[in-house]
Parts: sequence; structure tokens; C-alpha cells
Amino acid sequence: METKIRDFELKVLYDICRVMGQAFRLDQVLDTVLGILSDTLEMKRATVTLRDEDTGHLIIRASHGLSDEERRRGIYRPSEGITGRIFRTAQPFVVPDISKEPLFLNKTRSRLIRKGCISFLGVPVMLYSEPIGVLSVDRLFGDEISFEEDIRFLTIVSTLVAQLVSLNKQVKKREEKLLKQNSLPPGRMSKKGRLFFMVGNSSSMAQVQQQVEKVAPSKASVLLLGESGTGKTLVAQIIHELSTRAKSPFVKINCAALPENLLESELFGHEKGAFTGASKAKAGRLEEAHGGTVFLDEVGELPLSIQAKLLRFLQEREFERLGSTRTIKVDVRIIAATNRNLEDAVSESLFREDLYYRLDVFPIRIPPLRERKQDIPSLVNHFLKKIGTEYGRNMHVSTSALNMLANYDWPGNVREMENLIERLIIMADSDVIGCEILPSYLKQSIREEKENFSRLEEMERKEIVAALERNGWLQTRTAAELGLTLRQMGYRIKKFGLEKEIAEFRKQAFCMGKSA
Repeated sequence: METKIRDFELKVLYDICRVMGQAFRLDQVLDTVLGILSDTLEMKRATVTLRDEDTGHLIIRASHGLSDEERRRGIYRPSEGITGRIFRTAQPFVVPDISKEPLFLNKTRSRLIRKGCISFLGVPVMLYSEPIGVLSVDRLFGDEISFEEDIRFLTIVSTLVAQLVSLNKQVKKREEKLLKQNSLPPGRMSKKGRLFFMVGNSSSMAQVQQQVEKVAPSKASVLLLGESGTGKTLVAQIIHELSTRAKSPFVKINCAALPENLLESELFGHEKGAFTGASKAKAGRLEEAHGGTVFLDEVGELPLSIQAKLLRFLQEREFERLGSTRTIKVDVRIIAATNRNLEDAVSESLFREDLYYRLDVFPIRIPPLRERKQDIPSLVNHFLKKIGTEYGRNMHVSTSALNMLANYDWPGNVREMENLIERLIIMADSDVIGCEILPSYLKQSIREEKENFSRLEEMERKEIVAALERNGWLQTRTAAELGLTLRQMGYRIKKFGLEKEIAEFRKQAFCMGKSA
């Protein structure tokens, strides 16, 4: 049996894998997977039946081609019918003709059983070597399709289904763990912080959460790295909330927002008459944050003169106000953030090397959205709910529009997405956001992807036609030359609409033979 997955089947598996990142919406993703099987491989009434942990019964969790009423009828005991047999034995099962199989119960009553009409195929869904359910499909009789190939392919798909179920369980466990933090004493992670990690359920964000939880209780300085809009400010606030300083101030300073003289005064304070306009003494933000945390955003923009004074503070925990010789000692923790490469800035003498090492005690990189695209659907839905509530609207996004949003690289990251979702909610005339109101740059990226795919398909079609011509339009010989199975060859014949050419060649060959 051929084990190498090629071309068309690989495309189907690729389409299935693209939706696996949305495992938190298990039922919807399973429906999408079954729809792909039905639309591309002509497998009808595709069904995923999973064991219910409470009752032990096998219950239809997702299907394509069944009504809601038919789905509700699909409940089996593990000892009942073909579905129960596949689950119990953990082995595939093929019914060439359901009208001749007494074990086929037709519980959903979705099939008109007639002799020689429908075949039924089922494979177990295995997780950690144990059956957790059954994947089954109906198939109309065909001359060029072997049951062995169908079983092989369905077994691969069932493995992906098992991974979806496993991912869904992991996501639920993480949600339950985070929700339990609601009952923790004040000073723990805020609701906004919990949502940040719950919505970002990718492995890279799980790593960020783990790093945050490790460093938060310590006194170490933290350097947050990442592009604009990734959520560095929120991560800094979460670290503060999870620290022993949570009941003390959390003070934010944007180092790029103020000119040098005002920034120095903002950080360290000043005495009366220290400069023009200093009509009275003013405490700096470091003093105001005593016992708490100071967040230095865009720290890479600090002027060199202030870098020297900040370095001294980090080393000695003391400083003087502008215009004063009195030394002030404060206890604050420093969390810094930058979207610049500080190592490059150090090599170019734009940032002090000794200050860099003082800040870089515990670096945490916040990944951009383009590196965690599986988070995009959940982020979109989060902002739809959050902003929709503010505007008094219950909004949804169409599947095609969500695909466009998921394929976009988001150079402005989460901030850009939040702003765009707000704009779309304002512009939408209905409660469904469709492709027609998406910005043109989103459509352009999808158009370029489709054009590239079309060029590849055209190249493939030319190769298939040339191979058919070399082999006298005989599918068996052509498949052998191209290293394809007969079924895979049949896929391509149908995909590229070559049935007429093959029929015309056979007609001409028949006429020539008759005249001879």
C-alpha cells in the first residue's frame, strides 16, 4: 500500500491543518474538517462520534450532511452497531453495501437504504493508543477507488481529529487554571491580564506566560522585547500584579514622548528654580513609585546623558533631583521595554553597554502576530465581543473575512487589530462583518496568494496533459509514469476537467479500430 501522501490529498490535509489552531472551538473546527472531506473527496455524511465522559455513550459531535434532528439520533453504546464495533476493537471497518449488513443500524435515519447504493467506512479516533471515538463516511460506489486507500487516508485524518480533541482539552485546562485565579487574593493577575493569556493560546504565548510567572516574584529587572503593538505594557503590568509589590504604585514612563530636559525632570524630579518655569519643587516618578514598579517604555530612545544617571540609580538605588545635592534613596523595580535591537544600538554607541546589561537581567520576547497566527481568530472574536459591547452590537465575522484576517501579517500587531475591528464595527450595516468592508490591503494579500496558487495549478495541468498525450491518454500508464495511484490520477482528471478530452480520444480510437 502506498504510504506517501501526494498532491491532492496533501492539499486536503493542508486545508485541515490550517484550521487546527482554532481547537478552542472544537465543534466548529470538526464541522469544517468534515466539510472539506465532503466537498473535495466526495465522502458524504462524514461524521465524528466521540465518547461522552459522563455517560460512556458514543455521541455524534460533528457531522456534514446530517440535519440537527438526525445528529441527535446518533447515540450508540460501545457494544452497539458498526460504530460501537469500530470503537470497541479500535480497528477500521468497511461495509461495501449497507443494505446487506445487519450491524448497520442507520440510527440517524438519514439514508435511504437500497441494494448496491451506499458503502460505509469507519476508522477509530485514537489518542495515546486508546480509542476516543470514530470517524466515518458514506461513499457512493466507484470503479477506480479502493477501500484500502480510503481507509489509509481516513486514518490520517482521524489522527488529526485526535490532536484537535487533545488540543481542545489542553486549552480548557488552561482556561480553568486561569479562571481559578479569580478567587486569589487581591494583588494577583487582573481580569485583563488573564484575558491576555487566555486569548493568546499559542505555544509561544504559553512560553511568555511561563516566563512572566517565574520572574514576577523576584526582584530582577526585566527587559521586554518586541514590535510595537504586541502588548509589552500589559505584560509589564501583569508582572507587577504577580509580584510582592502589587499593592504599591505601577508607574509608566514613555521615554520617547518627552524632550531630554523634561524627561530628566519627569524621572528624577526637580527643585524650585532648577530651570526656567520650575516655580516649585516636584517629586519625580521614581519617588512616586517607591515600593512599587517603574515601567520604562521605549527605553532605547533614552538620551545618553539620562542613561548615565539611570545606570547609577540601578547600581545604587539613589539619585538627586535636578537643582539639588540631596541624595534620595527609593526602592523600586525597573521593567523596561523596547522595539529596537539594543545590541545594535550598543555597537553603534547609541546605548550604554553597562546599562544594557543592567536592564537585560531577564529578557522576555513578546512574539508578533505573524508568528502566532493561530491566535488571530480568538483575538478577532475577543475584540468583536469587547468593542461590540461598547457600541451595543452583537457582531460576528464571516468565514471568508476571518480567513483574510488570519492570512494578514499585522505589522501593527494586536493594537492594529483592535483599531481595525473598531472601525469595521462602526462601518458594518449588519451584524456580520463580510469581505466587502475589509480594507483593500487585506484583499490584495489574499489576491496575490491566489494568483500564486493558480500559476502552480496551471503548471500542474500542463504536466498532466503532456503525460496523458505521451501515454495515449491511458490513465493507468500515465499514473505509473507520474508515480501516482489510479485514484490520485482520477482526482486530477476531474480537478482539471479533462474528462471530455479522454472521452474524445477514446471515441477517435474506437472509430479508427472499426474502420480498420
